[in-house]
Amino acid sequence: MAKDVTLRESTFLLIVILAIIGVCIIGLGMDPQVPILIAIGVLIIFAKSKGVSWDSIHKGFQNGITPGLIPILIFMLIGALISVWIAAGTIPTIMVYGFNIMLPQFFLPSVFIICVVVGVTVGSSFTTISTIGIALFGMGQIMGYPGAMTAGAIVSGAFLGNNISPLSDTTNLSSAIAEVDLFEHIRNMMRTMIPAFIVSLVFFIIIGRSNALSTGSQINELVDTLRSSFTISAWTLLPVLTLFLCAWKKVPAIPTLLLSIVITIGVIFLYEPRTNFLDISRLMQDGFVSNTGVASVDELLTRGGIQSMMWSVSLILLALALGGLLVELKIIRTLIDRISAFVSSKGKLILMTTLSCIGVNLLLGEQYLSIILPGEAFKQQFKELHLASKHLSSTVANGGAAFNALVPWGVSGVFIAGTLGVSTLEYLPYAVFCFTAPLLTILFGFISKGNRDLNQQNV
Repeated sequence: MAKDVTLRESTFLLIVILAIIGVCIIGLGMDPQVPILIAIGVLIIFAKSKGVSWDSIHKGFQNGITPGLIPILIFMLIGALISVWIAAGTIPTIMVYGFNIMLPQFFLPSVFIICVVVGVTVGSSFTTISTIGIALFGMGQIMGYPGAMTAGAIVSGAFLGNNISPLSDTTNLSSAIAEVDLFEHIRNMMRTMIPAFIVSLVFFIIIGRSNALSTGSQINELVDTLRSSFTISAWTLLPVLTLFLCAWKKVPAIPTLLLSIVITIGVIFLYEPRTNFLDISRLMQDGFVSNTGVASVDELLTRGGIQSMMWSVSLILLALALGGLLVELKIIRTLIDRISAFVSSKGKLILMTTLSCIGVNLLLGEQYLSIILPGEAFKQQFKELHLASKHLSSTVANGGAAFNALVPWGVSGVFIAGTLGVSTLEYLPYAVFCFTAPLLTILFGFISKGNRDLNQQNV
């Protein structure tokens, strides 16, 4: 019979795991896979010392990995989508058209706003980053912006849009966990989203005006390179239109990506009729290789392919396995339950709920669980303090989904780093929205006055 895990043991293990991961990744500069594997080994040793069977340990791995199977499949489809979008000229066309309408000094705030709009429209931060985001990232590189800055603007906009989109899975999950109407949840989110939008926009305006380095002639030269090497046509934007139409019709992510890939392949055959299916297969598997002769363009547009996502997939599998074992051993639950028992005021409740979401993100790396576990754990405390359920839903949304992009071994962080080619720790200082949203949530929890605001009941 396995022995129950005590609070002291849970706390000690979490500190050890975070120390292992933090020292290895931040201190020694290691890739996350090996540190997480070491952490899994430590947990296995602890589990066996408590009398936990191998069947239970395997069950923890399986339960942890299962929620990640759909995101992993989406990752692979996005890898294939990126390669065919470049080959068809979709991403180069977005870049060329974008250069004609964007001023370099206002590029970063423009990127932020565009990604907010696209994120709201398609309801997916991943889709926003891997499609429009790739093109905007390339434009930023050509304009002379550091990749981390552009990535920060893309990530901030994509996750802000995702947080207030009625099509977003995390937005729907947050409202469902708190048992609150979806649109009431979104309206309440505006209390933090509007200030977070303003803070982020001002930040990108300030840093954007002093970091563009490319001259107009350099940009024109690179635009000419794109025009001579790729198909630049409005027809190549059909795959983009497909994404928006599918979002409007509320088509799930996997069929949307498959349809966009099929339409993009049709565009390739339209402009390059000599292309055969073997070429398409290799393109989707191994990615697109740019041979324009201009090093900066070739570096930007040599990307994509299913294989390009395998590093990310390996990391996600290990992180989810670690998270599954933490859940199976009830280490996370023990700590959250003890914390929730000592919350006595609205400010402290919102603070601890937000910190719990962040903690689950750091330990499990999974944005859905960072919403579900704290949401379920603190739901009763919100009722006991007569706080409207919409404040629970907004708290877990800001502390859970938004913060996941800042975790190097988190599903979102891994995906962004693999897609844009910028490490999580590099873009983290510029992903302003992702840490502004939880900070504002905590701040408003303490400064909101009386029953008039937080204590009003749901209609």
